[in-house]
Amino acid sequence: MLLDIALIAHDNKKEELIRFAVAYKKIFAQHSLYATGTTGLKIMEATQLSIHRFQSGPLGGDQEIGAMIAKNSMDMVIFFRDPLTAQPHEPDVSALVRLCDVYSIPLATNIGTAELLIKALERGDLAWREVKQGN
Repeated sequence: MLLDIALIAHDNKKEELIRFAVAYKKIFAQHSLYATGTTGLKIMEATQLSIHRFQSGPLGGDQEIGAMIAKNSMDMVIFFRDPLTAQPHEPDVSALVRLCDVYSIPLATNIGTAELLIKALERGDLAWREVKQGN
């Protein structure tokens, strides 16, 4: 089952997300990946995975991913947030998280939850997304 997965990270969490993507490259390679600007570029450089890149988060990338969620075109979001640093685009971040809740999109905001989601993805536990999308 091919899923659409968004990869996003605040500046202080980008390296952590890159290491995560490298560790699970084989799983990510089986899906369609989307990312905000710099995060996507860095993951592509580290993994050679194909990633559709949107604008950076502060320039609207979070909102572009949010639009995909609202159209039921995103199946999972991995967003490594930095809870200790104020973000200039915090309203966009909050809107993205809210959309994940509204549309029942699995969302990981830290490596612990991301690990659980990626293992569930590997096992096929997200097959309910196919039913929800009407595929």
